[in-house]
Amino acid sequence: MDVLPPLTAELTAGHDLPAAAMAAAAGALAEPGVPDVQKEAFLVALTTKGESPAEIAALAEAFRARAINPGVEAWAGRAIDVVGTGGDHAGGFNISSLVTLVLASAGVVVMKHGNRGVTSKCGSADLLAALGVNLEAPPAQLRRALDELGFVFFFAPAWHPAFKAITPTRKTLAARGQRTVFNILGPLINPGRPAHVLLGAATAPLVDKLAAALDALGPQAGLVVHGVITADRGIDELTTATPNRVRGVGRLRALAEEWRPADLGFRSAPFSELLGGDLAANLALTEAVLAGRGPAGLVDTIVFNAAAGLWLCGRAHSVREGIEPARELLLGGAVARKLAATREFYRS
Repeated sequence: MDVLPPLTAELTAGHDLPAAAMAAAAGALAEPGVPDVQKEAFLVALTTKGESPAEIAALAEAFRARAINPGVEAWAGRAIDVVGTGGDHAGGFNISSLVTLVLASAGVVVMKHGNRGVTSKCGSADLLAALGVNLEAPPAQLRRALDELGFVFFFAPAWHPAFKAITPTRKTLAARGQRTVFNILGPLINPGRPAHVLLGAATAPLVDKLAAALDALGPQAGLVVHGVITADRGIDELTTATPNRVRGVGRLRALAEEWRPADLGFRSAPFSELLGGDLAANLALTEAVLAGRGPAGLVDTIVFNAAAGLWLCGRAHSVREGIEPARELLLGGAVARKLAATREFYRS
């Protein structure tokens, strides 16, 4: 019996699917022999109904189980991922990539999960590869990187073979402008399963939904954040150019706040100071930031996110307390040295 058509009918009728049904759906979506038309109908029906947090979490758990295991359990309990859903079309710089380097320079283990740019000109994978990271590094080398550098990058296509059978369907739907649950699943399926997550949501309505889904996956602690540019436009980062919606996960699940830059001692920046561009432009911006010549709003935004990461992982008693250490790491040469060590590590 075909698995997806009856589940699609349930979704079309407006019913949420239980975890077991979502697990079965994941199996069918990852199966090459299932017709693409069935996959398309299921994904469209799920999006039209509106994915519940429980459905998102069940699908994430099913695809995490299908990911290649990098064997990094020894580090996962103290590690963090700094990741966004993407898809905000805000044109921001690769903030999370620089935050990764700041946190690693502070001695925080970072397991970043990401991809090349899809809706942006330069994704985290594009920038980190240009900075010297080997996107195709095998598990043994990544484990050495955790020991020697304190961070790794999991290039999503290399770790999720189950997605291969869904790619044609996703491309067909994307060509129609159809969003699916796979647009938000990436931040929830890090193959390293770090215990802490700083997750940026592309839209304000996604904040509570992703917080509930992430919480169901059982991290020690997490923050789901969204920078509000206008009433109907935002960015998947904490920023010093916007008020920021913040929801806690795990031991922080009681947290539901709005963080404004001025409340933490930051100057409110124009959003234009956060803008990035293509790979060449973002490499130039990286060099400018590390040389102390970067736009003030961009520097402060990187520091803001890094301070939140330090607090999230227990390295600072508050976000405010993490600000100056993060700034010193970013501008005082530690991140530049981390980059040099990264290039040397992957070169050898």
